[in-house]
Amino acid sequence: MSDVIKLLPDSVANQIAAGEVIQRPASVIKELVENAVDAGATEIRIYLKDAGRTLIHVIDNGCGMSTVDARMAFERHATSKITHADDLFRLHTMGFRGEALPSICAIAQVEVKSRTKDSEMGTLLQINGSKVERQEPCVCDTGTSIAVRNIFFNVPARRKFLKSDNVELSNIMREFERLALVNNNIHMSIDTGTRQLDLRRASLHQRIHDIWKNNLKMELLPVEIDTALVRVSGYISRPEFARRRNALQFLIVNGRNMRHPYFHKAILSCYDGLIATDTQPCYFLKFEVDPASIDVNIHPTKNEIKFEYESEIWPLLVAGVKASLGKNAAVPSIDFNAEVVPVSPVSRGEIPDRPTMELPADYNPFDAYGAPGEPADSFSPDFSGYNPGFGSTAGFEPSASESGRAGRGNPTFRSGAAPRDWEKLYSDFIGQRIDSHAEGDAAAPENDALLPGMEAPERPANMCVQFALKYIISTTREGIIIVDQHRAHLKLLFEQFMQIGRQSRGVTQRVMFPESLTLEPMQQSALQEVEGDLKRLGYELEYAEEDRWNIVGIPADLNADPRDVILRVLDSVSEDSADYGEDQQPADAMLSRVALAMARSAAITRGRRLSEEEMENLIGELFALPDPALTPTGRRIYTLLDEAAVSRLLP
Repeated sequence: MSDVIKLLPDSVANQIAAGEVIQRPASVIKELVENAVDAGATEIRIYLKDAGRTLIHVIDNGCGMSTVDARMAFERHATSKITHADDLFRLHTMGFRGEALPSICAIAQVEVKSRTKDSEMGTLLQINGSKVERQEPCVCDTGTSIAVRNIFFNVPARRKFLKSDNVELSNIMREFERLALVNNNIHMSIDTGTRQLDLRRASLHQRIHDIWKNNLKMELLPVEIDTALVRVSGYISRPEFARRRNALQFLIVNGRNMRHPYFHKAILSCYDGLIATDTQPCYFLKFEVDPASIDVNIHPTKNEIKFEYESEIWPLLVAGVKASLGKNAAVPSIDFNAEVVPVSPVSRGEIPDRPTMELPADYNPFDAYGAPGEPADSFSPDFSGYNPGFGSTAGFEPSASESGRAGRGNPTFRSGAAPRDWEKLYSDFIGQRIDSHAEGDAAAPENDALLPGMEAPERPANMCVQFALKYIISTTREGIIIVDQHRAHLKLLFEQFMQIGRQSRGVTQRVMFPESLTLEPMQQSALQEVEGDLKRLGYELEYAEEDRWNIVGIPADLNADPRDVILRVLDSVSEDSADYGEDQQPADAMLSRVALAMARSAAITRGRRLSEEEMENLIGELFALPDPALTPTGRRIYTLLDEAAVSRLLP
């Protein structure tokens, strides 16, 4: 038998490594800027063309490279940062693996110009897909200039998966914000071709305001912790400025951005009782620790860091944040002039003469079926801003008693909006499936409404009961049907918004007092991507000045907070993976994102008490849909417990 194991060529190995280190143009900028920081640069300029697809040009005034160093820098595992394995625990630099530059040149066309302070001439180096094509002396300034052209030109599959220019630009701006925040002592600028951002050297506090400007209209509270184990400095936001959407949260250790859920949880615990449960504070905290007590070599992007003494740092961090909140009297204020609304027995949880079902308090019927977890933004215990949608399909409208309240009140379901002829509705639903099987159609449709092994439930014969303020329970001839109220309403609204968007018939209602919307740089890029879809659904925005827009038109009869909807839409644009189903037509991809974001903002939340009529209307409209079983993200909306399943619960 001949040998089958072979050593991969360097060009192939570099392309494989590039898949871990370089995911998109933003990754290239991160690696090049960090190299410039390690070179001692005090000024870094970034120029882009076509959101980095065509050109990424990074220029710094660092120490530069000699002729030999410029050539060696693009060899795999060549680095000036470490020489021994023990150096990994004494790191004071951003890079150390020697993987970034070879990975970049493996999937792009790279041109380097570099000169050291002691040299009269610089070096020009051109590399095309890991192949050195040219190296010669040149005239250039002290420092290094690296131009990366046509990213993924030799990996068509990777280039095909890049998002649109606006989405990629949004990710680039997010990465630039992180880098600029960490390196506040460096003059940094970026030119995307459509807008420029120039950040002078400044303190951390000033750099925060230079980046986010009017979008950070809050008073930041200083945090100072100085111990032998760790030194923490930075700023946190007051509780009243906690955000439901797009909270600015940055943790920095020894000059490196990091993600650390443990410390994030420690900070959030300090705000317990001070902010709503569906909001989060902003924070900008820098950690300084002994490099020997952390390990940054656990992830290719070096954003995840392991602390040796994280359990000891937890109480220090909590004490420091609480001390800052207490010292600055950062407690919620009480408005004694606010109108006191009488609380009805129903809102207090006293529901007389309503049948209940005795089940364990922590029982979740979806757990037994392996339903995936609900995304964090779908669970919002604060339902004061609950707004269900518009049009008769949604089946909701404010009641007479609530319409007079200030703001957007908690609405009720529209009486008679849902079909009441359950028998016909379910018989048609079952009949269609029986006919399809009778015709011998072996292949199920792609958007089959039922999960494998499930039969369509019969019409609920009894009144509906709400359990744990999350689920609607009723009975059929097959067993007990349990519906997740949030997911059911999310599905209804999504289908309605999609229908409106496809038909381009959204009705816009002009607002008397336009709402102001301040956007961050990455959100401004995302807005260009979705502006057309927002307009199709009835939104109208007008540019005001600098980073501020005015919402001058909203969809008619939509009670959801327009600012929350638009911010949710913009946040979804820069996500790496789409939230819509695989069967979605490509032309509707962005519309699906917009519709899903609007539905999530307007759908009823878990914890919302529903009347019997509301529950009946919701279930009626759900099963009037052609595919009522799954949400747009593929999560189960309802489940059916037959007699056997109930018997297993009660052996």
